[in-house]
Formats: sequence, structure tokens, C-alpha cells
Amino acid sequence: MHLSTLLDMAAEGFGDRVVLGRTQDGLTARRLRELADHGAGLIGDADALVHLAVNGPALPVALFAAARAGVPLVPVNYRLGAAQLDALLARHPRALVIAGPDHDEAPRRAGLRITTPQEWLTGTGSPTAPTGSDPDAPAVLIYTSGTTSAPKAVVLRHRNLVSYVLGTVEFAAADPEEAALVSVPPYHIAAVANVLTHLYAGRRALTLERFTPDGWLELVRDQAVTHAMVVPTMLARIMDTRGLDRSVPSLRALAYGGARMPVRVVEAALRAWPHVDFVNAYGLTETSSTVTVLGPREHRAALNADDPAVRARLGSAGLPLPGVELEIRDASGAVLGAGEKGEIWVRGEQVSGEYAGQGAAVDGRGFFPTRDRGHLDGGGYLHIEGRADDTIIRGAENIAPAEIEDVLLIHPDVLDAVVVGVPDEEWGQRIEAVVVLRDGAAVDADALRSQVRGVLRGSKTPDRIACWAELPRTATGKLVRREIVEALTVRGEGA
Repeated sequence: MHLSTLLDMAAEGFGDRVVLGRTQDGLTARRLRELADHGAGLIGDADALVHLAVNGPALPVALFAAARAGVPLVPVNYRLGAAQLDALLARHPRALVIAGPDHDEAPRRAGLRITTPQEWLTGTGSPTAPTGSDPDAPAVLIYTSGTTSAPKAVVLRHRNLVSYVLGTVEFAAADPEEAALVSVPPYHIAAVANVLTHLYAGRRALTLERFTPDGWLELVRDQAVTHAMVVPTMLARIMDTRGLDRSVPSLRALAYGGARMPVRVVEAALRAWPHVDFVNAYGLTETSSTVTVLGPREHRAALNADDPAVRARLGSAGLPLPGVELEIRDASGAVLGAGEKGEIWVRGEQVSGEYAGQGAAVDGRGFFPTRDRGHLDGGGYLHIEGRADDTIIRGAENIAPAEIEDVLLIHPDVLDAVVVGVPDEEWGQRIEAVVVLRDGAAVDADALRSQVRGVLRGSKTPDRIACWAELPRTATGKLVRREIVEALTVRGEGA
């Protein structure tokens, strides 16, 4: 199936329902299809449609316009520096670029044709009959964040994305009053996935251009938002900011993902919003978004459990979606059993595992290596320990930063924490940590080290703990560990 088919189903099934934006001036499903056809006419002979703008209604129009024109959509991070933007745009020399006045310098330097987000919402192009229908054609090219290496373009084909949609939501299943708030940037896979799933379900979708805790809460109340998606740093700010009115009477469901969620934060949110269903979604760009889910019942059961094994599931990524298979493998490729730690591999129709110019990075059985480390517990729940590249090798011991970070975050005055390996002549790497403290708090580094030593063995205790005002993160909450290692080694930024 093709993305255009999903749009046609929505336009024919509930064409008069507002599916994008605010109730008073949003776009109906039928109008979305009209604008997508106009947009396909604007694309003309371009071989790609680049979206270089903030999130908003122009993104869904662009996604379906590209699909109907038979070219891929390429959402690009507008926060990149000039040299990085120039390098990415050079890979698409015949593209049409959607860019507003704040982001059009790079495409102008590249000599590319430019249109504005507003033009997509006025329907000024000539409508064109859909030409795209091949489910194997590339639908979206999304560049990885490049936190550990140069960005690569992940190829997501129509069949990958449609498989994800069909495996996660039912057509027209949403009540007419349901509204979803998506607070992720447009160049993230979650933004694309949410456009598709909410439209297919018939749920009105809103976006928040710039996140602030009070702005998010006000929009939820003003637009009677029933469903929302956040990244962990956003939920942490909502829970940790003092003096907020956190009442969200309309909210029914909250999904989170994109990075590790501190258990302390999700526990606070579960207690603050007992009427809300929480969902933890784990996935990658290469897997068309979510592959495992920890559902509402599991959240509440884990929160109230006396059994340590059940309670530990509150920090897990849950169970695989239907049609998704997981394996945990060791360095030799052998499949490991329950409780054994290794690399996470995933297989399914929604899994692309393909990079532009490099082909598919799957093995002979169709499994994709996520580069994430973790284990499955006795009930099949996935527990993630972090990226394989983040593993600290101290002497002959492999140490997962996540387990040390979790202990540091137990302290009530520690809002954020990261643990990294810093080059060391004797041990190969030494363990160092950086913490962010609650406003006005003063925590002794030796006391934090003693806390870690009391829970974990001495070899996992950080040699040094620094205190910073904030940690470098991407817009989706992922730690940029290379910047932290550089600061601790080259610049020697300590406590």
C-alpha cells in the first residue's frame, strides 16, 4: 500500500472532519487532500521535496504532496550550521525546498527552487493527478542526528511506513472530539509517524513550534487535547518546574520516547495524572518509528508492584508490536536468552534498515542491528541499556553508563545525569559523570560517589563527578556524548 491510499481513505471516510490544527481554523481531511494535490503540482520535475521549516500543517501537506508526486520528502534539521546544511542540500541538487525567511539562506546558496510553508496552505499551485503509487518507492529520507558520526540518510519506503500504521492503529477509530499534540521537530521520525497514525485514526493533530512547560500545559487545556507525545526532557521539565498548574482534565493518553526516561520522572507523572494512560514507545528512524511499547496497564502495575521484577518494568521499553521480532545477540552473533545482555536486533515489514547510497544494513535473515544494548526479561519485556558505542571499557570490564546514571538520578536534587568514558593511560577509560542539580541545591560529589558505590560495586563508581548547568542534548532529548567527553578531556571542565 502507498501513503496516497491512506490520504484517500481519510478524505473519503471522514472528509469533513478537522484533522490538522485548531478546531476553529484547522484543515479537514478533504482539504488536506486538495492541498496535497496542489503541492504535487508545485513539485513539478523536482526529484525530492525538502522541508526546511518548523513543525506545522505544512509538514503533512508536504508529506502527502511528495507521495502523490512520486518523490521522497526530505525533512532537514533547520538548526544545523551553514556548512552542514550546505552539505546536506548538495545531495539533493534538483529538489524543491520548503523554507520560510528564517531558513532560506542555505537553499539560496545552493541555487534551489524555494517555496514557503504558507504557499502550501493556500493551494496556489496547479492541482495534479497523483502519479505515485509504487509501495517500494522511497517515501521519506530522514537524516540521522549524527551524534556519534556523520549523518546518514535513512530510506523509508511506502511499504515500511504503511506497515507501521496498519500495525498500530485502526482506521477511523478516534472519536470526533479527540485531539493529539505532537511536540517533536519535523525532521524526527516521530513527527512523520504521528502525521500518519493520527490521520488514519481520524484524530485531529496539533503541533507545538516551541516547547515550554507552561505553553504545553496551556495548549493542552485550551484545545482539549486528549492524546500527546513528548520526549523525556519535556516531561521532566513539566514535572520539575515549580509553580505550574499541571491540571490536564482532557488528557487521556501520553506517549513518550526518543531517549531514556528517568524512572523518577515517569513515577511523578503517573502520580500527578492518575487519569492518564502512559505509553513508552521505543523505536528508531530505521524501523519507521516504534517497535516496542510499554502500555498503560504495565505502567500502573509496575508503579504499584511489590515484586522487584515487575517494578523494574517501569524502566523498560515494553513488548514488541505485532509483526515485529526481537533478538538479543552477543558479539559473535549468537542469540542470547532471558536476562543476558547484548545488542538488540529487530525484524519486520516496517523495518527499513536502509541508507541512501549504501543499501540495506540487514543480515541474511532480515534482522537489523540497532546498535542499542539491552536484554529481555523473563516476560519478554525489553530493557535498554544505551548505545553500544556508549559502553565504557575500564580494564577488561564492559560498563553500561545507564545503570550508573539511574543510581545518580535517585538523589532527589539530581535532575539530569550522564556518565561517560574518558581516556585513561592505566585503565583505557576512566568513569566520569556530569550532573545537573535542582535550582538552589548543593550536593557533594563525594556523597554522590558513595551513593553509587553503595548500590553498585566500586569498579562502577565514577572517578569524578562534575556539576553543570545543563547537558548538551538534541531537540529530541538524546545526549550528545561526544561533546561531554570533549569538555571533560580537552577542556577539563570539572566541578
